[in-house]
Amino acid sequence: MSKSSEHARLLLEKADEDLYVLQRLSRDEGAPISVIGFHAQQAVEKCLKAVLAGRAVAYPRTHDVEGLVELIQDNGIAMPPEADRLHHLTPFAAELRYGSMPAENETAPALDRAWALRCACEVRSWADAIVETGRQ
Repeated sequence: MSKSSEHARLLLEKADEDLYVLQRLSRDEGAPISVIGFHAQQAVEKCLKAVLAGRAVAYPRTHDVEGLVELIQDNGIAMPPEADRLHHLTPFAAELRYGSMPAENETAPALDRAWALRCACEVRSWADAIVETGRQ
């Protein structure tokens, strides 16, 4: 197994840890949306990086989901589910985790718990198909 394949698999394992937390917290109406958003963002980010690593594409140290999606597109890799909406997760990586949540009518849309979970799970399945089986 190549070093890039090993790194990709490790990133998918780490994404699974975030999905574990996300699946449990998304059912709890009392769980802060910032925490839901953080784990969704982290799972998606790690999946995107796993796909890039699996293809031996260098990627920057970033939480910018949109930038990672662009890097995937630039390298001719099949786009992830919800590619045009994934950027909504980026602020949850750090900005909203350490700051206050914006009002719903501000620039960042309100995060839907069900969408965050579904999106993260779909991106994880997409990443698995590319990393584990080599499909596009």
